Amino acid sequence: MNWDEIAGNWKQMTGNIQQQWGKLTNDDLDVIDGQREELVGKVQARYGISKEEAQKQVDDFLKSCR
Repeated sequence: MNWDEIAGNWKQMTGNIQQQWGKLTNDDLDVIDGQREELVGKVQARYGISKEEAQKQVDDFLKSCR
């Protein structure tokens, strides 16, 4: 699965995303609305991690969706 598929199925993917990152709220997911960089930024902010670590986690999540 690539990011375009995740973005296209955002509403269906939100459950998986909340399982991965439980600190993200429904409001966060509404703001992110399938935008990868928004997701990276919210993960970085909620978990207090570096942008590089947040990008790695998002990339790992993308790989796990295959």
